[in-house]
Amino acid sequence: MISNKTLSKLRKVLDPGRIKTDAISRSAHSFDGYVVEGVPDAVVFPTKTEEVSKIMEIASMDRVPVTARGAGTNLSGGSIPLKGGLVLCLTQMNKIVEIAPADRYAIVEPGVVNADLQQALSPLNFFFPPDPSSYSVSTIGGNIAEDAGGPRCLKYGVTHDYILGLEVVLSSGKIIRLGSRNVKDVTGYRPAGLFCGSEGTLGIVTEATLKIVPMPKARRTAMICYADLDDTAKTVVSVIGVGIIPAAMELMDNTVINLIEDAMQIGLPRDVEGILLVDVDGAEESVDKELAQIVEFARANNAKEIKVANTSAESDALWKGRRSVYGVLNRLSPTTIVEDATVPVSKIPAMIRGCRGIAHKHSITLSILGHAGDGNLHPCINTDTRDKSEAHRVEEAIKEIFQLAIDLGGCLSGEHGIGLAKSPFLPMGMDTDSREFLSIIKKAIDPCNILNPGKFA
Repeated sequence: MISNKTLSKLRKVLDPGRIKTDAISRSAHSFDGYVVEGVPDAVVFPTKTEEVSKIMEIASMDRVPVTARGAGTNLSGGSIPLKGGLVLCLTQMNKIVEIAPADRYAIVEPGVVNADLQQALSPLNFFFPPDPSSYSVSTIGGNIAEDAGGPRCLKYGVTHDYILGLEVVLSSGKIIRLGSRNVKDVTGYRPAGLFCGSEGTLGIVTEATLKIVPMPKARRTAMICYADLDDTAKTVVSVIGVGIIPAAMELMDNTVINLIEDAMQIGLPRDVEGILLVDVDGAEESVDKELAQIVEFARANNAKEIKVANTSAESDALWKGRRSVYGVLNRLSPTTIVEDATVPVSKIPAMIRGCRGIAHKHSITLSILGHAGDGNLHPCINTDTRDKSEAHRVEEAIKEIFQLAIDLGGCLSGEHGIGLAKSPFLPMGMDTDSREFLSIIKKAIDPCNILNPGKFA
C-alpha cells in the first residue's frame, strides 16, 4: 500500500483531482487487453514533464512501484500494475507540440492518440506510418512502449524506425533528452531505441520527436482468395522476391473469414482457405504496374478469386472485415486472447496448420490472421477463463504455439511485446546470457526496480 506520507508528497505536486485513490479509478486502470489484472494503490495524471519528474523522485525515494499507462489497449499485459503502487497515466499529456513538414518531423506528447496525429498530418500530405489495429484509440507513448507495428509495417517498418528523439524521465526523476530533430544523427550511442519496446521498464517517455513521411500519391487494394494456404505464402515470396514491397499483405484464414461473414455479411467467400488483402501505394504509374504484377503472381499461384478496388471507397470496403475482426471475435466468448508470433514467410502455412493441430489437440477455439508479408501471425483463442479446465488447456496450447514458432525459426513477438503474456516463454527464444544482459541494462537504469516491476526485464 502507498503510505499517507507518500500521498501527501504527491498532493504537493499535483492538484488533488489528478490523484485518484477511489476503487473505481483503481479498477479502471488495473487491466489491458490481457487476461491478468493488477490493482494499483493510486492513479496519477500528470500534465507536464516536470510533474512526471517530481512524481518519480517521490516514488524513488519511497520505493513505490510505478507503471506508465496510456489508453491501455496493449495485448500482452505490459501496462498491468502487477505490484500495485502507482499507475502514472499519461493521457492528459496529449499535445501535438510541433509539425515540421519541410524537416520531416513531428514533436508530440505521449498521450497523443495515433489517429489524431494522422488527422493533423493529413492536410499537410504527410503521415506517421505505424498503424496498429488500435490506432484510433492507442497513444503514441503506448506505441513507443510496445514498438507497435500494424499492416503498413511490411513496407514502412515499425515504431522504432520513426523515433528521431525522446525526452525521458528516469526512475530517479532525472530528465534526459536523446537524439535530435534530424533525420540523420549518429552522435554516440542511439539509446532512444533502447526505450522503444521497453514497455515502461526503463523510463517514462514524456515527449517524442517522430519522423513523418510524405503521403503516397496513389493507393490500390486487391483481395486475393485461395483454396490452399501454401499458395498464399508462395504468392508473398514471389512478389517480394522480384523487389515489390506492398504497403500491406494481410492474411485471414477460413475460420476468420467465416466469423466475419457471420457477423457482417459483407460478401466474403466462405469456401476459401485463405484471403490475402494487398495494398500497394506510391506514384500512380508504379502502383498500377506493381498491382498488375501481383495479380499475375497470384494467378500463377492458383488464386481462386481476385477483386481489385478502383476507388478509395472500394478499398475501404475490402478492408472493412479485417479492421473489424477483433470486435467480431470479442462477441464470441467472455475472453479473447490475441497471441502474436513471427515466423519466416515460407513457414506461414506450416505455422497455421500446426496451430490448428494444437487447437484440435486441446479442444479449443482458434482462428488466425496476421501480416503475411513479414510472417507476423496472430493466433486468436476464444475462451472463458472462468472455466478452469478450459483455461488450463488454453495455457498448454499457447505454450505449444510459441514452441512451434521457435522450432520454425521464428520469434515470440512481432509487435505485441512480452509483458506478462510471454515472460514465462523467454527461455524458448533467448538464451541465459542474453536474458542476463537485459537484466544488466534494467539494473543500471532502474537500480531500485520501481519501473513496471514484475515484467520481462
